[in-house]
Amino acid sequence: MRRIAGNVERVLVGKPEVVRVALVTLLAEGHLLVEDVPGVGKTSLAKALARSIDCTVSRIQFTPDLLPSDVTGVSIYNRQTGGFEFRPGPVFANIVVGDEINRASPKTQSALLECMEEKQVTVDTTTYRLDDPFMVIATQNPIEMEGTYALPEAQRDRFTARVSIGYPDQQAELAMVDEHAGHDPLADLQPVSDAATLNRLIQQVRAVHMAPEVRKYAVDLVAATRQVPEIRLGASPRATLQLVRSARAQAALSGRDFVVPDDLHAVAVPVLAHRLVLTTEAHAARRSATDVVRAVLHRVPVPQGGHPQTAGRR
Repeated sequence: MRRIAGNVERVLVGKPEVVRVALVTLLAEGHLLVEDVPGVGKTSLAKALARSIDCTVSRIQFTPDLLPSDVTGVSIYNRQTGGFEFRPGPVFANIVVGDEINRASPKTQSALLECMEEKQVTVDTTTYRLDDPFMVIATQNPIEMEGTYALPEAQRDRFTARVSIGYPDQQAELAMVDEHAGHDPLADLQPVSDAATLNRLIQQVRAVHMAPEVRKYAVDLVAATRQVPEIRLGASPRATLQLVRSARAQAALSGRDFVVPDDLHAVAVPVLAHRLVLTTEAHAARRSATDVVRAVLHRVPVPQGGHPQTAGRR
């Protein structure tokens, strides 16, 4: 995973935290939503992560005229056999890069719902399984809203984490100019892992130990988002599962085979914030979902015995 991170950071300069969230999402068997203004490297992050793993990769450019069958595939009549045969769409890949997902219509966006949740595609009453690992990395621009369709809550809830890249600092931007102005680093990026290795890593992450009090702490954090007055819609039970999986992945990336509360703190904002729907009053007060999640982390008491210095196998 360090090799993958190093590979991605050759393309996305000065953003190790963003790369960490992407790797956590990958190990947690989830999907990543990259949401930010144009030109900060959203598509470059997705492409660099995809190229760092020797597996099948596809890219979908979402546009208003894109149809669901353009994503999932379509059954075509074969005159020679006298029957229909299925032609798989670009979603049949280990890593699917969806560029500007909010430019497609809700009907086309919904084509990804079954893929992301159940890792399968149903076309003409026939169900086709997707290969493991399977990850969707979608990008969208939250500023330019003309001609776009906002992702519904059900779609956003299927993304394990959301990350915003943000502008680089001056040193990182200067380094980017020096290294990238005359050459595209993506062109020379070589795989440093493969699908089989990644599947083994995911199996190891599933086995990371989580003490009962830490599991309850995760449930308490998610439940607390449903009781905040500034929130119209809190995090779902799916969010609880994704929070636990992401915390296990974070622990593994930290070199531990057990989860501590700090792991939950490290992934809480990217995993929970995009699922919350704020009230009109919260928007008027310029409160953000990130502010609410951080307030919840401060308010919910950390379990005794779950501190990094004392946590472990029980």
